Amino acid sequence: MRADRRRGTAVLRVFSVPEFRALWFAHSLSLIGDQFARVALAILVFDRTGSAGATAVTYSLTYVPAVVGGPLLSGLADRFPRRTVMVVADVVRAVLVAAMALPGMPFPVLCVLLVLVVLANAPFNAARLATMPDALEGDAYEAGLAVTSMTQQSVQLLGFGLGGVLVAATSAQTALVIDAGTFAVSALVIGVGMRLRPAPSVRKTGTASGSMFAAMRLVWADRRLRTLFVLGSAWGFYVVPEALAAPYAAEMGEGPAVVGVLMAADPLSGAVGAWLLVRWVPASVQARLIAVLPALCGAPLVLFALNPSLVPALGLLALSGLASAYLVSVHAAYVRAVPDDVRGGAVGLASAGLLAAQGLAILLAGGVAQLLDPGPTIAVFAAAGVAVSAVMGLGWHRLSR
Repeated sequence: MRADRRRGTAVLRVFSVPEFRALWFAHSLSLIGDQFARVALAILVFDRTGSAGATAVTYSLTYVPAVVGGPLLSGLADRFPRRTVMVVADVVRAVLVAAMALPGMPFPVLCVLLVLVVLANAPFNAARLATMPDALEGDAYEAGLAVTSMTQQSVQLLGFGLGGVLVAATSAQTALVIDAGTFAVSALVIGVGMRLRPAPSVRKTGTASGSMFAAMRLVWADRRLRTLFVLGSAWGFYVVPEALAAPYAAEMGEGPAVVGVLMAADPLSGAVGAWLLVRWVPASVQARLIAVLPALCGAPLVLFALNPSLVPALGLLALSGLASAYLVSVHAAYVRAVPDDVRGGAVGLASAGLLAAQGLAILLAGGVAQLLDPGPTIAVFAAAGVAVSAVMGLGWHRLSR
């Protein structure tokens, strides 16, 4: 009981660290805006085209550019001061999203701006995650990761849940303006609340050489890192329900508000799962659960092959979200294994792998959804994710032994 109490206290204690508070608030604020924008774009495109394929393609643009942006741009977090990287990336994203909100913006230009926004996210995210071990020492780092994960899931719940209502009550352009504003405030908070540290690669190695390639070599050479990388990326298979939420709701005869509810089910249970994992499960058990939770995350989604109605569908999404807490353990084990001077590149590589897997799965799901209903399409990709996760989970089990 005493150990459980210490774990619960550690989760709350991270808020006593000023730099973590700044990172947490800035990231949470911009995440809310991002979820508003994702709902707005999904509804906007589906209303214009009536096509599940076009909706999925547009939604995939919030992930696919990370295939390039993650590996190539995340190394900036090792070449320049990380606070500077975050502030500049926020300002760039604020300007780009504000341009997306202009009335009458042509659809192709909108897509180009969206790609640029996603590219700018790569160095920001790498710098943010690489800074956390500097701001939080010792066991506080794992607690900070858990708080960040729970907050991210909760923010997704709030953003997706309110996003549908907001767009229904106002317009997609209003949601995009709000998103631009959150990036501007985030830049201000980070600029004021974070310490300006030297560029890690310059400080440690005397050179600003490419941490991207160093991170790739490191991950490729280390079997444990390779396994963790794939297990983290496997979650991409399980984001397909978000991309097909609009056509799935339309198939049930529901409107924009239900689209937001469907998108919010997984993040809500994900926040609960992360809290339960950190609050009640010892670290040694968390490491072992990495072998099984990724496959359990996808198993409920396979039942979408039966085209469940709204309430059962929400239940299946909730079960999947509970198991998605495995990402906290995977990320902590991964970051702990890499040195600081290539941490930005390594974190960016992992983030790029996850986002790229999400984007590619969504892009392919859009094509499959043209042949199958949204429900069976979700099931097909969930089954693929379970297969990959089971194989890699077995590998992790052997490595852990």
